[in-house]
Amino acid sequence: MRLSVAFENTKDTTSGGGPVQVGWFLNEKKGGIIYDAPERVRSIEMNREHAKSASRCPAVINMESRYFMVKCPFDIHIGFTRDDKGKPVLRNLAGTQSSIRASKLGEKLHITSEVEWRSKGIPTIQLSLPYVFIADEPVYMSQVSPFMHYNKDPLPGTIFGGRFPINVWPRPLMWAFEWHEPDKPIKIKRGDPLFYAGFETQSPERSIVVTETELTPELDEYMNMISGAVNYVNQTFSLFEAAEERRPETLLKPITRNRNKG
Repeated sequence: MRLSVAFENTKDTTSGGGPVQVGWFLNEKKGGIIYDAPERVRSIEMNREHAKSASRCPAVINMESRYFMVKCPFDIHIGFTRDDKGKPVLRNLAGTQSSIRASKLGEKLHITSEVEWRSKGIPTIQLSLPYVFIADEPVYMSQVSPFMHYNKDPLPGTIFGGRFPINVWPRPLMWAFEWHEPDKPIKIKRGDPLFYAGFETQSPERSIVVTETELTPELDEYMNMISGAVNYVNQTFSLFEAAEERRPETLLKPITRNRNKG
């Protein structure tokens, strides 16, 4: 079975019936309780009484069904400054009132080297996350800003998103942000929308189901094979076909939990 990363290369193949199954898991278990499961985005406008309500529009429903929200795992309240040597650094503006220890925040959130910023004077920060998405058929995931959720206090910049095939390139996600107004703080509360994961499939008419999956030995071994490639190769997309050739046929194994114990 071939899991081509290019939809046009598989247009003559027979797709499975039913929903497209996407799996998710955390590649780090320590402290995993703070990371909520991805949630399907649903319209805030819930007026279904009128036939012309936006909540009943098939186009709106179809679009929302392909986006899943990932929430911020802890409070973030940071500012940008430079140290006495001119090096960019982050400040934890919450201080002693912070819900997360500064040392732990520093492990997860950092500012990238200034030479790697996409635009001069616009800092890029990155938040490491343990979320990994996987599929056993061609699925592209796009990481985008939570544009369907209203933010009374907009963030002073834009999310640095991306798009890649999760069937051949499962990897831990990272929230990257370009700080266009570094004189303004970044403030995100735990539980606020951090980003959306949008899924594109070979058969647009099929729905998407996102289910927690096991980190099996086969999946762990495959991820270890592709991890760290960005440190050695500039264009990791060139490795997709090579990874596909070495990929086991099945990697997704949904978790079944018995909630009626005892």
